Amino acid sequence: MEFIQIIDYETTQPEAVQALGERFRKEQEGVPGGPSRVMWLHDRDNPDRYVTLLEFPSYEEAMANSGRPEVQEFAARMTELCSREPVFSNCDLRERMER
Repeated sequence: MEFIQIIDYETTQPEAVQALGERFRKEQEGVPGGPSRVMWLHDRDNPDRYVTLLEFPSYEEAMANSGRPEVQEFAARMTELCSREPVFSNCDLRERMER
C-alpha cells in the first residue's frame, strides 16, 4: 500500500529550508530509496506554516528511509530552521483520484 508522510512545520526562513532541501536532493541523486514524490506546500492563511508531503511505495520503505543517518541529519538541520518542532503524520494512501 502506498504511504504518505506529512511534515507540518513553521519557519520564518523558508528560503533556507528550500536551499537545504535542494542540497539534500542533489546529494541523494542516484542513491536507492527515498520518496517517489515530494510536495512542498505553503499555507496561505498562516504565512510561516509549511507542509511537506513525501510519497513512498510502502510504509516499510518510508521507515527504512527515515532511519538512514543522512535523512536524520537533514531532519535535524531542518528542525533548527523551524520556529516550532515539526509534526509528523504517517498515512496509508487509501484512494487516489486524479483528473
